[in-house]
Amino acid sequence: MLTYESSSPVSQQSGARVPWLAVVKAFALKQIGAEVFGMPGYRFTLGGAAVDGFQAAPHEVRPASAQIGKAILSGRYAFAGARMSVQGSGDPWNRPSPNRGFALELHRFSWLMHLMTQGDAGAKEGLRLYMLWHKTFRTWTPFVWGQEILARRLINVSVFARKIASFASEEEAGVMAQSLVQQARHLLRLPRNLSWFAQKAVALVLVGCVLGGKAGDNLRKTGLRLLPKALKRTVLPDGCHASRNPEQGLNLLYDLLLLEDALSQRGLPLPEYLADYIEKLTRAVRTLTHPDGSLCAFQGSESLPAEQVTPALVHEDNRPNAQARVATFLEHGRYHRLNGRSLLVFADAGEPKSGLLGYGACDHPLTFEVSGGFDKLIIGPGWSPPQSERQEFRVAGAANTVTIGESAILNPVSGKFAELLGFTLEGLRYRVRSRRVESDESGALLEMEHEGWRPKYGLKHERRLFVDPHKDELRGEDRLVPVEAKPDLPMAAPFTIRFLLHPDVQVSLSRDRKSVLLRGLSGRGWTLRHDAKEVTIEHGNLFEKGQLRKTSTVALRGVCRLDGPTRIRWKLAPAD
Repeated sequence: MLTYESSSPVSQQSGARVPWLAVVKAFALKQIGAEVFGMPGYRFTLGGAAVDGFQAAPHEVRPASAQIGKAILSGRYAFAGARMSVQGSGDPWNRPSPNRGFALELHRFSWLMHLMTQGDAGAKEGLRLYMLWHKTFRTWTPFVWGQEILARRLINVSVFARKIASFASEEEAGVMAQSLVQQARHLLRLPRNLSWFAQKAVALVLVGCVLGGKAGDNLRKTGLRLLPKALKRTVLPDGCHASRNPEQGLNLLYDLLLLEDALSQRGLPLPEYLADYIEKLTRAVRTLTHPDGSLCAFQGSESLPAEQVTPALVHEDNRPNAQARVATFLEHGRYHRLNGRSLLVFADAGEPKSGLLGYGACDHPLTFEVSGGFDKLIIGPGWSPPQSERQEFRVAGAANTVTIGESAILNPVSGKFAELLGFTLEGLRYRVRSRRVESDESGALLEMEHEGWRPKYGLKHERRLFVDPHKDELRGEDRLVPVEAKPDLPMAAPFTIRFLLHPDVQVSLSRDRKSVLLRGLSGRGWTLRHDAKEVTIEHGNLFEKGQLRKTSTVALRGVCRLDGPTRIRWKLAPAD
């Protein structure tokens, strides 16, 4: 018998509509940066030791799309749900981007690995595009040279720099090398930001491995001094990313595999801690991976398919005695995995992060995902920071949880302060408590609760999830319990329990409307039974591969009293 209890130290706290202290600090840093970095001739302060060519070409194991590469080669770009065609001028830098997410991906050079699938033609186009970028943006601008973009651009370009430079003239190769050095030196001068601290260290080490000469050596040594500090702050002891975002953990794992290869190519010793962090991250990613190989969409992670996840896990097969074990719970990341015979449940038993690590946080209290065999049945909406135009995906109403009325608990900061504060969430913070009891004979029970609805309705939400491995079923119970009287409110309020379904799931209501039949791609059926007063099948949306996909949502509705407990039971089991 295993019993596990967890709660966060976050306490209820009140505050202004906008966190003014954070606004002042962010504005001051922005103004100081604008005054210093925007001075005429600032670029010349980024000079230093000489560069001696390109010495390494780290192998990128992230999957690349030849189809996307072919489109870019012909001047067609599609990122973050937006499109741009430059078939006339061939220059994507001389026009405004359709939206912020598009601009992020464009200036991060995230598209470069796709373009490089087009062989020599792709490498030549990559060189042309980089030289055009350098011509337009070689001087500092706050967005293009900001930490949110700069470190990732250095990583993406460094990986293919030697290949691209092989098609460059001697002058062009020199310009490209010096450009990478100047950007890396500027990155060093930026204030430490926990959101991108690990990316910053990785970028410095990677550029230092790729570039030869004293300039590369200095950057590499500086990066290696920062790397252990950055990883300690970014990776939790159980391997989860400190932001609680599984996609960020996956990306960091890919980055560390790049570093491992880059250092090996240069014949340099690998830091002893590197293998340990790779193993921890691998274990966390595998724990939050569905049977079909896709990654859970929690806390700012999009729904990533297997082809984007599997390459990061293959490496462990080649490591002696380093096979990652799949955990049943991630204590520090606050995620649980409940195993049935073919049913698998992933539950989020933590709160959204605040502060610098909350730039991608989502307020989805007690949410969960479910797979039946290789069929994903119930999933998360999959919002991610590049989708900044779709902030509604971050609130409770978008997730598999209980909402009361038409209100939300936490909301993304909006208006003129949104981008300045990194689109963090605002509102009264709350704690999530959880308790897990598990045995081989009876199965796994997870009890969770939070008081996020207390300030508005005086209610506490309790959720019980029990997986019976013998019957291969999930039994759920949601309770809304009064914890504080609210005399200024009516005696009752409407509530909704949502189950967001995967787009491949076929859904139909029974005649008595007391059960819902779900059927995945395999053809196997599952029945969702309930004792709610009303059930509807509604339209839903999720993000997958950076695109908005339509799907269905099962909604259980009812009215809860504010002066007494309300209980709704439901069960997901194999169809007869």
